[in-house]
Amino acid sequence: MAGSPFAWIDGQARGRHRAGLVRTLRPRPADSPLLDLASNDYLGLARHPEVTGAAAAAARRWGAGATGSRLVTGTTELHAELERELAGFCGFESALVFSSGYAANLAAVTALAPHGSLVVSDAGNHASLIDGCRLARGTTQVVAHADPDAVRKALGTHKGTAIAVSDSVFSVDGDAAPLAGLAAACRESGAGLVLDDAHGLGVLGDGGRGAARAAGLAGAPDVVVTVTLSKSLGSQGGAVLGPAPVVDHLLNTARTFIFDTGLAPAAAGAALAALRLLRREPERAARARQVAAGLHEALTAEGLAAVAPDAAVVSVRAPSPERAVAWAAGCRAAGLAVGCFRPPSVPDGVSRLRLTARADLTGEQIDRAVRIVSRTR
Repeated sequence: MAGSPFAWIDGQARGRHRAGLVRTLRPRPADSPLLDLASNDYLGLARHPEVTGAAAAAARRWGAGATGSRLVTGTTELHAELERELAGFCGFESALVFSSGYAANLAAVTALAPHGSLVVSDAGNHASLIDGCRLARGTTQVVAHADPDAVRKALGTHKGTAIAVSDSVFSVDGDAAPLAGLAAACRESGAGLVLDDAHGLGVLGDGGRGAARAAGLAGAPDVVVTVTLSKSLGSQGGAVLGPAPVVDHLLNTARTFIFDTGLAPAAAGAALAALRLLRREPERAARARQVAAGLHEALTAEGLAAVAPDAAVVSVRAPSPERAVAWAAGCRAAGLAVGCFRPPSVPDGVSRLRLTARADLTGEQIDRAVRIVSRTR
């Protein structure tokens, strides 16, 4: 009898163990005792009573699920309302909501990079943008991180349809892309610019309206922005924002929109409530940035290699994957949850702890987090 067709997986597993790169799931209880600096709940809205109440009300009114793809039965009046308000808040003509930010990125890149086109991709981009480039029918050229001149050079070698794609805020170190320089490089060649603002929405820009708004690019005819509803808005899902013709093109061609079940009404209701709350309390965005800056200053004062944050992500570098895992485990044992990034999730191969600032953290909680990170190093 022939051996298992999946026997090769055992070798892969052994390699991960040797490299200290094994990932495991750790279900959390509803009321975790840990101080949470690992989640992406930047504005502290995931458990806000207005947000959770809106989720429950939407589920009762519209049902537990969307019941079908957006083009069949999966679009409710609630989805349309969310799209209108999200586009207006961020300063774009139109928006299209997806079941996740990952699906939104796949849609934007694949639908805007047909045969014969060029996609210029930042070396530090999120996995969803990278996968979008892999699935696109155009040719992808990866360029140096946060380097408009490298983008300009790549675009200058191509005649025809082209886009540059970049995170607005990179998830590993929390550094911001040079948006003005990227836009200028694209405009010199007549290329479009696609920005993933997952870590900018709710944190950057006037009242949290995003990195594109802060850079004066919101609503531009050559700029498309993707966002997630699962970070600052405390819900789930994603969206593409841009000119109405671009959004209509995605509605008709993007496979992750056409063939995917629509976002659950509860998630749409929660995101809409969070968006309205942010509009009413714009100081939450500034507070998230303030907490991040305070974390960085205190960690640096302790002699740790913390990277200065441009938004709400604070990265602390570790000497090895094994040390990073042990450090994160030590933090957890002391009552603090932090992120642990290591290869292959980090493009530069440097492992680090990642702390995410939240607008609702108190001064005492910030001090406690810094003490734990410093003591467990």
